Amino acid sequence: MNFKKNIPTVIRQFFLIYVTVLLIFTIFRGILFCTELARVTTDISTHDIIKSFLMGIRFDLVISGYVLIFPFLISSILSFFKKPFPIVNEILFYFIFVLFSITFCVCAIDIPYFNQFFSRFTITGFEWLDNPAFVFKMIVEEPRYWFMAVPCLLFIFLFYKILRKILANCTESSTLKIAAKIGIYVLCFGLIFLGIRGRIEKKSPIRVGTAYFSNNPFLNQLGLNPNFTLIRSFLDSKEERNKTVQLLPDSIAIKNIQQYLNIGHPDKNLPLLRQKNENEIDPNDYNVVLVLMESMSIAKMERGGNTENLTPFLDSLSTKGYYFKNAYSAGIHTFNGIFSSLFSLPALFRQHPMKESSILKYHGIYSTLKEKGYSTAYFTTHDGQFDNVEGFLHANDCETIISQANYPASEIKTTLGVPDKYLFQYAIPILNKLSKKNKPFVATLLTASDHGPYYIPDYFKPRSKEIKKQITEFADYSLRSFIQMASKEKWFKNTIFVFVADHGAPMDNTYDISLDYNHVPLLFYAPKIIKEPKTFDCMAGQIDIFPTIMGLLNQPYGNNTLGIDLLQESRPYIFFNADDKYGVINQDWLLIAKNDGSKKLYKYQNKDTHDYAKEQEEVVEKMNKYAESNLQTSQYIILNKKQ
Repeated sequence: MNFKKNIPTVIRQFFLIYVTVLLIFTIFRGILFCTELARVTTDISTHDIIKSFLMGIRFDLVISGYVLIFPFLISSILSFFKKPFPIVNEILFYFIFVLFSITFCVCAIDIPYFNQFFSRFTITGFEWLDNPAFVFKMIVEEPRYWFMAVPCLLFIFLFYKILRKILANCTESSTLKIAAKIGIYVLCFGLIFLGIRGRIEKKSPIRVGTAYFSNNPFLNQLGLNPNFTLIRSFLDSKEERNKTVQLLPDSIAIKNIQQYLNIGHPDKNLPLLRQKNENEIDPNDYNVVLVLMESMSIAKMERGGNTENLTPFLDSLSTKGYYFKNAYSAGIHTFNGIFSSLFSLPALFRQHPMKESSILKYHGIYSTLKEKGYSTAYFTTHDGQFDNVEGFLHANDCETIISQANYPASEIKTTLGVPDKYLFQYAIPILNKLSKKNKPFVATLLTASDHGPYYIPDYFKPRSKEIKKQITEFADYSLRSFIQMASKEKWFKNTIFVFVADHGAPMDNTYDISLDYNHVPLLFYAPKIIKEPKTFDCMAGQIDIFPTIMGLLNQPYGNNTLGIDLLQESRPYIFFNADDKYGVINQDWLLIAKNDGSKKLYKYQNKDTHDYAKEQEEVVEKMNKYAESNLQTSQYIILNKKQ
């Protein structure tokens, strides 16, 4: 009893408010669950349902913390005074009541919204307000839009009564000394802040993708709080990276792309759709392993002109498969490389499609091969929540995701997690397990060792003296170890390995865009399948990886991307982004176009810095038209969900 009395009144009050609010949020989540029972299939375990509800508490704590942190701070300060502050207390009461009432309304609106769109409420819902008469009529005529008004009003009324009772007595009863009270308040303030952040990990706070733990899309979204998705979508819409671009009118851009891709009779709903390998009656069921090599610029390779023998294994391997020496990454960030390599859509300035509050379903290698009976997996060395990768890939048919949370703590050496060699070592038994399911698999492995913070294991003895070169050596050594380990497994002979960098490294700064940042190796390696190795001079990009894999598999599919099968098709240029500018390139010319409208044209092969833009206006026009058409079309199909 004395312990209870010693707890400051403010602490007890706000604890009760938290419990009340979390209970109401959970009831709303339960109502949503009950209205969507049809989506709760028999293969969903009770454990996963419980996990989804527990995940929901994390998101509820974020919203609750944002509402309560200011009143808690004010109330804590006032508790040190011996006199009451009735006006301030009344203001704080209505502050808490009004804000939470709004959150309850959002939860109520979210239930019919989810029923309609299979998505938690986001800023997109306010697009309806452009036509209020239509919205009002829809609400009146459709009961599912207003049946939640009753429980919503009931919860608001009950919350008013409960909150009044909780805050009725603001008299401080604790006999603790001032120092002890301050310590308790600071601790509680820290706990509220931790609840707001949602994660202890230092890299990033809680994200929408944090809720995506399952292969069931309903359970993934059930754990979200619609107030969180609404606020997150609003903030995302204000970020420069998410601003839409208007390079060309959509209709013109699409028509240009259809000409470039030889789409003679385009589908009205899917303007990029091409049916590929339609006549293949005996497709291959080879496994696919895509290795995204961190920062592996082609300039680090002997085949790229480097004389320091940094990548002896990768150089050797490149002569044993299909090697594309004019391949370019879509952007300069890892998320660009992941997205473009897996889904065959380009980077678009600062936009980050994997971080969107409403995670879209994309046409890519995972969904396509999963439909054909493949197991799907993704491996990374570090935090799976970084860049929202884990949640995004779960939502896009990646069944197994291995990240930092899966590795032994003793093997985690830096903030980027485990070294490359351990990543590969850890992956082999899992790939073995997938191979024993009597169906093929597709797996992506993202390395990290060729990136700071630098870590060189004691067992590795580099030749170089510079740490930046040492980590490249270690990255190459790890690739060798991976192939050596894989070659001993039964599935090796039936596997296509694809090696590409997520992006390069800015080693040469001759131009406004460092070509080394985008010029990357691209290799298809399969010694038991590819009998005649070949080096290709054609222009290639990460966006071409998925269609080229499907071509090697001879699998019939619909290509609804901007990528092409490099073994069957060709492109006049390849294009890439560097946040505020883009580049377009072929064997002769490099065009750099900036957001301010300026364009420069270079003969880059000999690092010629003369700007030929005024002398070669026709070249500039053709190259720019190609890039703008691709970028504008990509934006169109994403915004209009045509992917």
